[in-house]
Amino acid sequence: MAIVRKLTPDLQPAYLDFFDRLAFQDNPEWSGCYCNCFYADRCQKPWKDWTAAENRAAVAGLIQHRKMWGYLAFSGNQAVGWCGAGPKGAIPIFSGGLQDEDEHIGAITCFVVAPQFRRQGIARQLLRGALQDFSAMGLSIAEGNPRPSAETDAQSHFGPVSLFYSEGFEFHMDDPSDGSVIVRKRL
Repeated sequence: MAIVRKLTPDLQPAYLDFFDRLAFQDNPEWSGCYCNCFYADRCQKPWKDWTAAENRAAVAGLIQHRKMWGYLAFSGNQAVGWCGAGPKGAIPIFSGGLQDEDEHIGAITCFVVAPQFRRQGIARQLLRGALQDFSAMGLSIAEGNPRPSAETDAQSHFGPVSLFYSEGFEFHMDDPSDGSVIVRKRL
């Protein structure tokens, strides 16, 4: 069983170590993301042009300034999983199309679990930690964006749809732009 901790500046070394060494062992083409894809300034340049070094440095700064949201799962002192999640309005990728109701929504953006720790309930623990924290923050809705057609662990990085449904989320709407669905849970 893992211990879930909210990302804070003191956990920056563990976060970076996780993404440097463990996160994408079986999916190296994504190793340069560092979960900056939800925070990168696309006005500065397109996401595809951000380098791994730029993403790592950007994320380090975001963590130090408490502008990156999420939860780390630890086995002992080693981070073994990550769930990007926070208030929807605080995650830049959503800022362009926010609705009034979005100020009450906690967004679950992604899951990354080290290959050797998968299928042990860590993603579920991360999701439950995020939901508990969302409630403590006064958010009233949790929202995920899984891909029902995902066939691999990598394709399920937005979270397996079955995980969301088993934790009480319900279908909200289809996202025809990428074949995903929006699922929500009242907190």
